[in-house]
Amino acid sequence: MNSYPEVDPEKNPEGGGGGPDPYPIIPGLPDDIAELCLLRVPYPYQTLAQSVSSSWRRVIRGPSFLLARRSLSFSLPYLFVFAFHKPTARIRWQALDPRSGSWFVLPPMPAPKASSPPSFAFASDPSRGKLFVLGGTRTDSESPLDGVVMYQASINRWSPLAPMRTPRAFFAAGYAGGRIVAAGGCGAGLSTSISAVECYDVESDSWSPAAGMRPGLVKYDSAVVGDRLYLTEGWTWPFTFTPRGFVYDPYEDAWKEMSLGMREGWTGIAVVLGDRLFVVSEHGDHRLKVYCPEGDMWRYVNGDRFPCETLKKPFAVSGGEGGVIYVAASGLHVGIGRVSEVGDGDFMVAWEVIAAPKAFHDFSPCNAQLLYA
Repeated sequence: MNSYPEVDPEKNPEGGGGGPDPYPIIPGLPDDIAELCLLRVPYPYQTLAQSVSSSWRRVIRGPSFLLARRSLSFSLPYLFVFAFHKPTARIRWQALDPRSGSWFVLPPMPAPKASSPPSFAFASDPSRGKLFVLGGTRTDSESPLDGVVMYQASINRWSPLAPMRTPRAFFAAGYAGGRIVAAGGCGAGLSTSISAVECYDVESDSWSPAAGMRPGLVKYDSAVVGDRLYLTEGWTWPFTFTPRGFVYDPYEDAWKEMSLGMREGWTGIAVVLGDRLFVVSEHGDHRLKVYCPEGDMWRYVNGDRFPCETLKKPFAVSGGEGGVIYVAASGLHVGIGRVSEVGDGDFMVAWEVIAAPKAFHDFSPCNAQLLYA
């Protein structure tokens, strides 16, 4: 068993004490008004607010707190970046507030110290402020892991979940059809490919087998579009073969081959906006392009040129509501692309850059997820 170690001994990570709190939330105010006040506390300061009193902690850690923030539009998007620090070979999560450009550090993720950052897989439930990290590998033994941990923004804490049925590294994962799908990857010694697929039920904290995929597929990129998981090998220089690609339908529990036009044009890092698949090209000037299913073809997005002078590879990309793309680049500089449809399947993009602190110059992004908190 390679499950990640537990980092918090509390029995009830969702918060709340053993019974009702006898003290008012804010003396002199009705509790419903006091709760509205706490709902307005920005996400980065909620952890500090919990230390004020047991009443405040009970409210902020309550299961309905995040949902209330979301419904009242107090929940805002934050970019969570899984970063690798080259000089120390350490990994850590940094979170960016796009409105202020301020960064803050998440609690340490429970994982073996000798871990390979690219070997993990990631999934998220943005509206509920939940981030999932799966699998990975130990670099000291090349052993794939079966561990799964969840970060919950409402309590600013990592929690261990039920381990996967199959230890795996360098694989695809995505939140599709209300469940997390883990597909493919490398097995023992990182020399064997895995065809087994499994799905995680968040409500029951359990894994179940799913329809297997074709073995030997090396994941280049993946994306969830319309509750389907798309997985592609991707192009490798000098583009001597057409990559393979497959699509998993969680409702039919079945795989099918990706269309030729989609897999041939998938030459970059994918990001999904609504029901549209976009790609930030890996080569050349990193132009943004969009997939058009009606013609099984890709179109370049017009508008601003990608800010190549500031944003250098490697990239980690995530998408948010309102047609916003976030690109975390080397040194954790972040490009924000605002995409708008101009009719007839054409799109425009306008880019701006949030420069990172100089102290981040030797950080590399491995993954980025947008959560509402």
